[in-house]
Amino acid sequence: MNYTIAILLQIIAYSTLWLYDEYVGLLTCMIIAFVSAGILIFSLVIEMVEKSKVPKSYFIWMLLFCIIPVIVALFFSFLYDGNFDWLRE
Repeated sequence: MNYTIAILLQIIAYSTLWLYDEYVGLLTCMIIAFVSAGILIFSLVIEMVEKSKVPKSYFIWMLLFCIIPVIVALFFSFLYDGNFDWLRE
């Protein structure tokens, strides 16, 4: 699959969650970003210790899974000016 298609699909999926519920969208974006960043860092450290036959595209995919949720979360945070419904309750 092409990287641009993957980026667009992620943006659509995370945006749909944000439009459904801000709280669920924020939690989903942050959890996916932190978990994928942890996996990426772990695999980069292992790759430095011992070379494997993992293709370079794996690291690019993992980087996309780290960055796109954070970008969507920042966009919607600026869109709502930080005034989330779940903070007012």
